[in-house]
Amino acid sequence: MIQGFKEFIMKGNVVDLAVAVVLGAAFAPVITTLVDSVIMPLISGLIGFPSFDQFLAFQVGDGDNWVRFGAWLTVVVNFLIIAAALYFVVVMPMNKVIEARNRRLGIDPDEEEVEPDVALLTEIRDLLATGAAPREGSAADKDPNV
Repeated sequence: MIQGFKEFIMKGNVVDLAVAVVLGAAFAPVITTLVDSVIMPLISGLIGFPSFDQFLAFQVGDGDNWVRFGAWLTVVVNFLIIAAALYFVVVMPMNKVIEARNRRLGIDPDEEEVEPDVALLTEIRDLLATGAAPREGSAADKDPNV
């Protein structure tokens, strides 16, 4: 039982997930500060107020029972702003870097990588269909198990 748990914890995807969670937690203040200190003041300057909290607010019954649709709208707008900030500040530049690296290395992302055994079997099938002899430099030459 302990061995199974150890194997589970040491799997690459679990470690990758843990690293992603920690990096996400560390990156959250960066995006929050970008939204709170840069983007929201710009929006506030354009429309005159920093949030929609009092938009469509009304009192229900006696006392301090308020329905605030604007508070929900503020959270939705903040989410969209954060998503846009992440996309334009992190995702787009990272995609450009990956694309440039792939171009530099000559990697075609649309090209499927074929397993050697599948390539060998495909070549054998094609040779059997045509009745031809194997050609030099074929998958059969590259695989020492053939």
